[in-house]
Amino acid sequence: MTLTFFSNYFNHHQKALCDEWHRLLGDGFTFVETMPIEAFRAGMGWGSEEVPSYVLKTHTSEQNHADAMELGINSDIVVMGTAPEEFIEARLLADKLTFRYSERPLKEGFIKFFIPRLTKKYYHLHIKNRKKHLYILAASAYTAYDYRKMRCYIHKCYKFGYFPQHLEYDLDQLMSEKPHGEVTKILWAGRMLKLKRPDLVIEAAARMRDKGYRFTLTMIGEGEEREHIKRMVRHYRLSDITTFVDFLSPMEARNAMAQANVYLMTSNFWEGWGSVIYEALNAGCAVIASHACGATPWLVKHKETGLVFQSGSVDSLSENLELLLQNRELQETYGRAAYEQMHKLWNPQVAAQNVLRLAQCLEDGKDTDIAEGPGSKAGILRNHWFRG
Repeated sequence: MTLTFFSNYFNHHQKALCDEWHRLLGDGFTFVETMPIEAFRAGMGWGSEEVPSYVLKTHTSEQNHADAMELGINSDIVVMGTAPEEFIEARLLADKLTFRYSERPLKEGFIKFFIPRLTKKYYHLHIKNRKKHLYILAASAYTAYDYRKMRCYIHKCYKFGYFPQHLEYDLDQLMSEKPHGEVTKILWAGRMLKLKRPDLVIEAAARMRDKGYRFTLTMIGEGEEREHIKRMVRHYRLSDITTFVDFLSPMEARNAMAQANVYLMTSNFWEGWGSVIYEALNAGCAVIASHACGATPWLVKHKETGLVFQSGSVDSLSENLELLLQNRELQETYGRAAYEQMHKLWNPQVAAQNVLRLAQCLEDGKDTDIAEGPGSKAGILRNHWFRG
């Protein structure tokens, strides 16, 4: 079997999944990189890993580009991420098995569909091909809903996501090395942009401080909102318990998660997936995640593997945070359940195997036989599914 994965650039969020496909398929797997990594992401430590032999860079030579075009038509399976459509146009005409690797296309709202340039694009990419042997690997729990609004990929969307490296821990040791005193260690990490709502963290922290709860807060990352967030910290007199850290390398950030009790993910609906949720669950954190993030509905089972709060609501975030600050045992209970879930179900090894299994089912004219996790059926989920 041969599988080719087309995407914009190779990075740490894709490496673990690609390594698994390469382990399973050997030379039958190729990752096609179609552009150099963006400068701002390189500045965050992306693209610093060694480039594996299975990566084919189309932007470095005409021969590589030609080889990628051939893979687009001749591979048994193609997974199409963010890459030029030219690589699979002939494949779609031949009606060969193809997966689009897609976040939700309408995260800014259905109004996008009525912008003439985007209407033409969506028709070309999706609507005209809706009867083809073309399916969706959804990198958001909201993907199937958005495509249904466009009347395409009905019953053809499957759960997927992004799969950073799954770190193997001795779970007892991992939990024992987290803070166990009276002070809870809370962590937030990401680019400090409005869509990621770091302001909610400070407002909730102020409420918890005023109620007498003991904790520290670490904010990792930089961005246009950082100075505003620092002013909020000073305004609420939280400077003595709040630490700001510049961007860390991916592995440094994972280590910080392993040393935290609680992880907060506060982004709004503009957050396509939210890989930090995956990473924090893998690190045994008690995660409190916005219901708007694409990863939340699949990875954070409310009051089982973490807590979900109503996106944008300081009241909802504060209520969930207080629950964990009141009950330190819950932090460990959720952290353990989170790690076990990622270890057994949501990880690169399972994801890579399940794509091959799903492909075989579809080639045999059947729907997926995968009950849960990557490769299982993605149901329709509306934006306002969670009410607290």
